[in-house]
Amino acid sequence: MAEEAQSQQPVQVPVDESHIVATYANFCRVTGTPEELIVDFGLNKQVSGTSPDPIQLTQRIIVNFFTAKRLAYALQMAVVRHEQAFGNLETDVQKRVVHQQPKA
Repeated sequence: MAEEAQSQQPVQVPVDESHIVATYANFCRVTGTPEELIVDFGLNKQVSGTSPDPIQLTQRIIVNFFTAKRLAYALQMAVVRHEQAFGNLETDVQKRVVHQQPKA
């Protein structure tokens, strides 16, 4: 039994963060091939409506489907923990907008 519990513990993989670059993105696009997923990230500068300005993509991550599945699971768990702590994340922008009544 103790051996089974040990084998189920997540393995801590050593990582080197000395060359990491942080980039903010509020847009992503997922495309792919039969072997890989391609995830592009960028910054959508338009506040509302449509804009003739294209979204500038700044980062591309290419992963195999095994890594993509592990990433999807890790992201799902992170979102679940966040919502448990802070409440539901509404992804529909129209539902998040607070409409103010005009002053009389």
